[in-house]
Amino acid sequence: MKESEQQHIFNTWLSQYKALLFKVVRAYAFTEFDRDDLFQEITIQVWHSIPKFRHEAAVSTWLYRVSLNTAMRWSMKEKKHSDGRESIEGLPSAHPLLLQEQAPHNDEKLAWLYAEIALLSEVERSLTLLLLDGFSYKEMADLVGLTETNIGVKIHRIKKHLTTQSKKYEHYGV
Repeated sequence: MKESEQQHIFNTWLSQYKALLFKVVRAYAFTEFDRDDLFQEITIQVWHSIPKFRHEAAVSTWLYRVSLNTAMRWSMKEKKHSDGRESIEGLPSAHPLLLQEQAPHNDEKLAWLYAEIALLSEVERSLTLLLLDGFSYKEMADLVGLTETNIGVKIHRIKKHLTTQSKKYEHYGV
């Protein structure tokens, strides 16, 4: 594949699927700097993986797979190296984010939902994001390597957990 063709595909995919990538980033990274870092990791992985794309799945499905796998690896790496580090969240940014989200997320309920998703295990986070984007149990099973039955059980538990938490949220007005 020529680099110019790869660049065209990359730019097209980033333009079309930026929201999907940000959704994964937001579920796995919790500070502006971490989101920037993870987004860059994902885009680098997408770039390197373009020649391996075999058109056996939809582009969105394939990008989810690349994004989720990258996010999970990044998350594990960050956990290993986070001990003893000081947060730099309050420092002024030396450079702007590679790409900014389309609109600021000031929606309190959406912020609550992302906070709850962040508390889930990595597999549960992945399944929740896939469910929110309308993936079928079969597609989810193919992406995360579980059986459809196992996906169904996990999704049921996630929904039950989030429903319980949302009732507390509404009751306490958090």
